[in-house]
Amino acid sequence: MFLKGIVTVLGRDQKGIIAKVCTYLSNEGVNILDISQTIVQGFFNMIMIVDLTGQETRFFEMASRLTEIGNSMEIQVRLQREDIFNSMHRL
Repeated sequence: MFLKGIVTVLGRDQKGIIAKVCTYLSNEGVNILDISQTIVQGFFNMIMIVDLTGQETRFFEMASRLTEIGNSMEIQVRLQREDIFNSMHRL
């Protein structure tokens, strides 16, 4: 089964956001399938589609650790399962 996740990042722009988030994901063996980021008037926004297939770390543990990374940088970092994300954003 192919399990995708959505990682969203939002907050004031600062050095190291992409590095910290992507390093954590890489260390967990997560493959980034697609990534988009932009900075608008000093606010950083990024969304990533990631492959969570075969992860040994439990989903909620990864989501919690990403939240902690965000908190340490005073930004919001969230990991959601693709199906939940799609349900929340369906018109």
